[in-house]
Amino acid sequence: MELKKYIPAFLMPAAKKVYFLFFDMIDTLKGSRDSLTPPRSLIFVGLGDFKQIGNEFKKYFIELGGLKPDHRVLDIGCGIGRMAVPLTGYLTKEGGYWGFDIVKKGIDWCEKHITKEFDHFHFQHVNIYNKYYNKKGTIVADQFKFPYETGFFDFVFLTSVFTHMRPAELENYIKEIARVLKPGGKAVLTFFLLNLESKQLTEAGRSLLDFKHQITENCKTTNLAIPEDAIAYEENFALSIINKNQLTVDSPIHYGSWCGRENYLTFQDLVIVKK
Repeated sequence: MELKKYIPAFLMPAAKKVYFLFFDMIDTLKGSRDSLTPPRSLIFVGLGDFKQIGNEFKKYFIELGGLKPDHRVLDIGCGIGRMAVPLTGYLTKEGGYWGFDIVKKGIDWCEKHITKEFDHFHFQHVNIYNKYYNKKGTIVADQFKFPYETGFFDFVFLTSVFTHMRPAELENYIKEIARVLKPGGKAVLTFFLLNLESKQLTEAGRSLLDFKHQITENCKTTNLAIPEDAIAYEENFALSIINKNQLTVDSPIHYGSWCGRENYLTFQDLVIVKK
């Protein structure tokens, strides 16, 4: 059941929690949830299967992004560990994992369940304001400096983060990704990219998301009341910000199914960049 079709965006967090509490009770009774899988009612990073999506992206990181076991990895918007959990069996202590997120309950869960077993996995809460995810945040994303040294990471990724960020915030995060990456390092980024194909499919009614509200000339949203609910960028604009910060797109772009494509890699558009 796709709750988003029937429930207003501002009610989604509460609705999802209630909806999944029932399944949490079943999981508890059956003993079917392991220690590295959070209760469904705590998951705020999407409605897909927690383990399946994490393992899917682990494959992309390794096969498309060149992630190695001894790499230092940064997970921007790490949520409640969906990408971290599958990496616990891959990343060694010669490298390590660092993740930050604006939702404190996700970081608390990760520290309690992941770091407890894997001390080379580090999580940090940053109180950044986001109208959809963190209304009480005191830090503005377009001025936030990642709390890591320049050139510290071999590999950076963010999934479903730029799809909730405005242009100035996007530009700052791209700049910070470029700063913390080592020369030769790579990053995996996901977007909703507006190009000729995605626009035509949307106009034909094929898209699951209707980006009909203009925020700026370079980006649109599905929800004018809460734009951060879902944001899409003109492809040329997104690529220009990447290139502006001395990052090179590792072609091809792996386009997603969100707009109704028949040939796709995953749901969102996946862009791999190299410093």
